Amino acid sequence: MAMKIRLARGGSNKRPFYRIVAADSRMPRDGRFIEKLGTYNPLLPKDSEERVKMDMERVQYWLSHGAQPTDRVARMLEAAGVKEKTERNNPNKAKPGKKATERAEEKAAKVAAAAEAAAAPAEEAPAEATEDAAAE
Repeated sequence: MAMKIRLARGGSNKRPFYRIVAADSRMPRDGRFIEKLGTYNPLLPKDSEERVKMDMERVQYWLSHGAQPTDRVARMLEAAGVKEKTERNNPNKAKPGKKATERAEEKAAKVAAAAEAAAAPAEEAPAEATEDAAAE
């Protein structure tokens, strides 16, 4: 049986409250679970001790029996010091989107065109000045 330690949502509309549960991964998110391991209330301030409560002995038990925590629960366990921090990598996070890339290309094209326009009259201006000087 594939076990997960995950969040099961409760609470009313726009007032979320989560139970941290050990459940079979094939069961629905808010459905049947094997054991309640704690609670998570995202509406409380981040420095509140009541925000995340977990029975660490039972969490350790389920982890030792092969239960896999979800990403959010794993972050809570890292904050509690139960699990070592894992390096996360999102290489696409630093890349700009399509529209930002298009805007940057358009801006670069305008700057290049302006530089060419500024360089061309500067080259022609001395030639005209010499012609004017020769005519006088």
